[in-house]
Amino acid sequence: MTGRFRESWDGIAPIGRDAGSGGYLRYALTAPELRLREWFRTQADLRGMPVSEDGNGNLFAWWGDPDAGGPSTGGPATAGPNTDAQTTGDRAGTGAVLTGSHFDSVPHGGAYDGPLGIVSAFLAVDELRAAGVTPVRPVVVAAFVEEEGARFGVPCLGSRLLTGEIDADRAAGLRDAAGVSFAEALGHRPAGADPALLGRFAAFVELHVEQGRALVDADAPVAVGSAIWPHGRWRFELRGEGNHAGTTRMADRRDPMLTFAFTVLAANKEARLRDAHATVGRVAVEPNATNAVPSRVTGWLDARAAAPETLDGLVEAVRAKAAERARRDGTELTVTRESATPLVTFDGGLADRLAGLLAAPVLPTGAGHDAGVLAAHLPTAMLFVRNPTGVSHSPAESATDADCAAGVVALARVLEELACH
Repeated sequence: MTGRFRESWDGIAPIGRDAGSGGYLRYALTAPELRLREWFRTQADLRGMPVSEDGNGNLFAWWGDPDAGGPSTGGPATAGPNTDAQTTGDRAGTGAVLTGSHFDSVPHGGAYDGPLGIVSAFLAVDELRAAGVTPVRPVVVAAFVEEEGARFGVPCLGSRLLTGEIDADRAAGLRDAAGVSFAEALGHRPAGADPALLGRFAAFVELHVEQGRALVDADAPVAVGSAIWPHGRWRFELRGEGNHAGTTRMADRRDPMLTFAFTVLAANKEARLRDAHATVGRVAVEPNATNAVPSRVTGWLDARAAAPETLDGLVEAVRAKAAERARRDGTELTVTRESATPLVTFDGGLADRLAGLLAAPVLPTGAGHDAGVLAAHLPTAMLFVRNPTGVSHSPAESATDADCAAGVVALARVLEELACH
């Protein structure tokens, strides 16, 4: 399996790689990501797996009769992510089993975040076929669009559209830095929620590189996910008065950069006090000139915490401190929540079942995933593959071929358990 993984991985490794940083520029629906989507179709064709789209940019490759079995019992789950093991078993007995991940990257991101789950899914199908296993229920490999939110600003956009967690009109109007709307990039207005398609799926299992080093410390190649921390993105817009850097007295300035700098430091302090995470990694400055006092500074706060009340307290504390500093600096502050994902506890019965099947550790994550969106609608689980650097969203992100192969074998066992008995 190690050799087959490397051969398949080499087929996508050069696509979208920046020669300077070594990282990837695979923004949703841009040329590199579109090449990967064509690779997806080619891999599906080679395996005789018909590909469908949902009108939102999400791709689905079907192994097994797409019309077999009909919708899963009761349609989409309504009990949320804590569905018990018996319900999971009942639903997996009637609907298709979904797996896969995403192709898009953050700016100069790592190679494995997202694509590993898609490459592994196709190889898991190969593994089962080589063993002579035939699915009783369809296995569906998915490639979700705009998971990172790096182009249009809303993470997990494809899965949010499929599940109805974002309005199609709002999604259509999202724009990238060049002013191109999501609808324009997609080629049409997104279709929005598709309860009929969602109801076809009995369970979702997403394989992903670990975005931390828990598996390094545990000396294990693969783990099962237990939960995703609640998290979100907030846009802080600070408006002041643009002016000349050389002639404007310090006492006369209404400089939003000062307010912004204070806000970043406040976010760091408040997160540390709560054992939470706060990051400001994206900033826009107007007019963005060395010799001009800025007129506007916009920064995006990424905030995450183990509990919803901790996250709410963190964001409110940062907002309050920024507002007080704005008053002192003579600037104006507007805070807009752009996205929010609640605490996700993956299907307990399914996670325990897979952990027992694989003899794998169970661990939570602070990173967001399409699995976190889908967990509110159907039984969902995650598999993590060891990342020896513990670094993600960076060119330093990595995984060994041996561990990736172990992930493929683990995913194949999971798919056999859920779709082939």
